[in-house]
Amino acid sequence: MSAATINPNEAAHFGALAADWWDPHGSSAMLHRLNPVRLAYIREQVDLHWQVDARDRHPLAGRSALDVGCGAGLLAEPLARLGAKVTGVDAAPENIAAARDHAAGQGLSIAYHAGELATLDSQNPFASSEVEMPIGRARTRGVSTSLDTNGTGRKVQFDLVTSMEVVEHVTDPAAFVAELAARLAPGGLMILSTPNRTLWSKLLLVEAAERVGAVPRGTHDWDQFLKPEELTGLLEGAGLEVIDRTGLSPSAARGFKLGGSEALNYLIAARHNK
Repeated sequence: MSAATINPNEAAHFGALAADWWDPHGSSAMLHRLNPVRLAYIREQVDLHWQVDARDRHPLAGRSALDVGCGAGLLAEPLARLGAKVTGVDAAPENIAAARDHAAGQGLSIAYHAGELATLDSQNPFASSEVEMPIGRARTRGVSTSLDTNGTGRKVQFDLVTSMEVVEHVTDPAAFVAELAARLAPGGLMILSTPNRTLWSKLLLVEAAERVGAVPRGTHDWDQFLKPEELTGLLEGAGLEVIDRTGLSPSAARGFKLGGSEALNYLIAARHNK
């Protein structure tokens, strides 16, 4: 995240949760219940966008992914298992330390970066954009890992950019979305999720959930939630086209489910305007 978008108070709040981020019964229990549903949506959109066989166990092989606001790696690790070369960025150094430790224990190679998204170019992440490399007479897709080291101002880009429940925590959503769009490679796919600003989300996600301890107190500021049309406007202003949107709602049987009402939360997929 750029200097204009990081909220130090938010970074400190989430950094304090790093120690038990991977505990499914701890302070991040809600994220553990959300994650399978998010992954199902990401897989669905990846298959549609790149015309991948749904039976393929590694649909992101040969592609790079950037997860912004990655926390301790709850989404970054499954993306790596789907075959992507993953870079995770988070404003809280405590989260990145926890993410690195957990990935190492799982034998996963993920490039983690603490701090501003704008400074990612000076690091050595899994950069990306589609290129074709000749092998014999055939040509196969590869990944470029070149960085901007000559002062040209070119930003490192990625085939898949995700940012889950983050845009509502930054100081400047428009600048944040613009930076995300600048990181999306040509032909790439962006997927975001965020709570909707409705009466239901205020009652259930903020007041009730924090009161009963389902999420830590101080996690949400309802006034910062974005309605779908507002987030769509930010994406379009950044030169992207929204290609899909779906609700994410509670389910008595599964915890959460895709589809149906967007009153509490929604996911949105976008790509560069053609």
